[in-house]
Amino acid sequence: MRYVRMPIEVESPEEYGYARIRYNLSESSVADQKLSDLGLTIPDLPLLYGEHRGRERLRELIAADGLGLSAGDVLVTTGAAGALFIVATSLLGADDHLVVIRPNYATNLETPRAIGCRTTHIDLLFEDGYRVDLAKVADALTPETKIVSVTCPHNPTGVMLSESELGRLVELTAKHGCRLLVDETYRDLSFEGALPPAASLGDHVISVSSLSKAYGVPGIRIGWLITRDPALQEVFLAASEQISICGSVMDEWVAEQVMENRAAILRPRLVEMRRRLAVVGAWIDGEDRLEWVKPSGGVVCFPRMKADPPGGTQGFYRRLLEDHGAYVGPGHWFEQSDRHFRIGYGWPTADDLEAGLAAISAALDG
Repeated sequence: MRYVRMPIEVESPEEYGYARIRYNLSESSVADQKLSDLGLTIPDLPLLYGEHRGRERLRELIAADGLGLSAGDVLVTTGAAGALFIVATSLLGADDHLVVIRPNYATNLETPRAIGCRTTHIDLLFEDGYRVDLAKVADALTPETKIVSVTCPHNPTGVMLSESELGRLVELTAKHGCRLLVDETYRDLSFEGALPPAASLGDHVISVSSLSKAYGVPGIRIGWLITRDPALQEVFLAASEQISICGSVMDEWVAEQVMENRAAILRPRLVEMRRRLAVVGAWIDGEDRLEWVKPSGGVVCFPRMKADPPGGTQGFYRRLLEDHGAYVGPGHWFEQSDRHFRIGYGWPTADDLEAGLAAISAALDG
């Protein structure tokens, strides 16, 4: 394994320093929650080794969201990042091939690079509305292909696969005999109705998700992976045990309470995120230097500058932060041109979101 730090982590707000940023529009989740926001007080739990697969009730709650899934199909992990690391290191070697639909979450790009496997990127194009070209995916498959990797809703664009497109990806990968990995961390924030958990659609499909983005509790580091293949789940469990044996009993207890109350948490959150998306949409409609593909899920979008701003993109990002105190996710975080930038509209306060959007316009002025 040849590890290299990812730009999205090197330049993250927590590394740069939150105190140096006034309007933080770079975050990819809803606002961070406190235990008191959730009405929780951690009980006097015994600090023992927990269940290696994760608390059974927590896994039952996760599995209940998909037809035909059971607690035994779920492995609780250290965030979605932990799940993605387990999948990549369990299934990929230097002689294997991976197809990644890009842009994609950075871990889905960097961990395979650290392994040294051959990767084909299928780039989603702004001009195509970031739709997946299934013919290109099919053409990229080889006898050595082990995984096709996709995110839905998509990070950083917020675009979703249709149910038909997801079904065709499931069929294509089943026919080829490879795994389909669907990072569906934003699935609970789908504005027009969530797709079924991808793992419920086939034994070769792996779903990965977490409580970090939609629920605002990234600090408890709870994610999971789902597969209906018992033999593959045993491999994933072996990897998890060798990494950490088990998860944190306190984190998993909090996660269980969140999942028990998920409907009450998500209902008002979806209303608010739709409202915020409308605010961003109205701003972009009035900002003739930007264009976008409107998201249908998540809490991020990926506008594009129509032309280089005064001083180029580096000048824009410098002005945005140093002169206006605002921070966004530049395109290079996702191996894209820096004319693109990710706006996270779920994390800041409503007032800070509007002030941050105004700051972007001011920085575009020069």
